[in-house]
Amino acid sequence: MFLDPYHTRSASRIRITARQASDFAKRVAGDFNPIHDPDARRFCVPGDLLFALVLSHFGLSRHMDFRFRSMVGNDVPLHLEAPDDTHIAVSDDDGKRYLEVARRGERTEEAGVIEAFTKRYVSFSGKNFPHVLKPLMEAEGVMFNPRRPLVVYDSMGFSLDRLDLKQPRLELVDSALEVHGKRGDVQLQFCITDAGEVVGSGTKKLVVSGLCDYDPAAMDEVVTEFYRLKAAYEGSA
Repeated sequence: MFLDPYHTRSASRIRITARQASDFAKRVAGDFNPIHDPDARRFCVPGDLLFALVLSHFGLSRHMDFRFRSMVGNDVPLHLEAPDDTHIAVSDDDGKRYLEVARRGERTEEAGVIEAFTKRYVSFSGKNFPHVLKPLMEAEGVMFNPRRPLVVYDSMGFSLDRLDLKQPRLELVDSALEVHGKRGDVQLQFCITDAGEVVGSGTKKLVVSGLCDYDPAAMDEVVTEFYRLKAAYEGSA
């Protein structure tokens, strides 16, 4: 299973080390957000890895909504539970909730379908920066603190017309950034296609913290560093 290298199962718990989380972010999602680096001061497990584990464990439903409640740190024992047929929760031994999922409609547990959809979504989702965020921030005249960039996952959801997916793809339809003082809310809308046919749609919300005035030179340095890290990782893989 393609998620095996990125988590460890122990009894009824799932554990994700900082190294496993970082490898998933870079290798699977193409996500070089520094918050996923193993030595990051505010390290957290990528939300897309939690998303992938939920689909792997509980299947893909036609309608699903994911809300990220808190950031998962290094090697935290996690419980993935479905208290009823319409809800899923990811929490730790103390009952702290990290992710809540609502689902409804037809469901599939076909491994090939779930893996294909998961890989396509994660690849799409991992391209937040610089592909989407940079032009949005530039248009609004704001940017994150280049010394401490903080972009976190808030929520996402999707609806599918059918589940017998063969070649799923995701395409960005619209994007917007709403600025609220030092905070920015990014809304992304996407469509889901299968062999060229539109079969669903979805939304994703990100939160950008510590906003300051847009500085083209500082942003260029951040983008250059992003591609340097990407090239260095791919060269060592």
